Amino acid sequence: MNPHRYSLYIITNPTKTVLYTGVTNDLVTRLQQHCQNRGSAATFAGTYHCYQLMYFEHYQQVDQAIAREKEIKGWTRAKKDALIYQLNPDWQVLDPLLWEDAPQ
Repeated sequence: MNPHRYSLYIITNPTKTVLYTGVTNDLVTRLQQHCQNRGSAATFAGTYHCYQLMYFEHYQQVDQAIAREKEIKGWTRAKKDALIYQLNPDWQVLDPLLWEDAPQ
């Protein structure tokens, strides 16, 4: 496994009304942090209870992951929904440990 692995991810709240897009070098730990921070007004994701993983992509270069994050953050909600639907048509909460071969 490559020691340099960066993930772009999209999480949502339980009612799937809010999306949060981010980048991390440790997806499992970052998702745990989002879960622990839910309800916290200190962060956007916490305020809106975003902690459920809907979509992710892996990159070997952090600059690629950040560029993709910026691209997606500029999209409409409908375009983000369509992206999620490609990988996760039923909008089920994903377990990143089961998805080693996520899109790149």
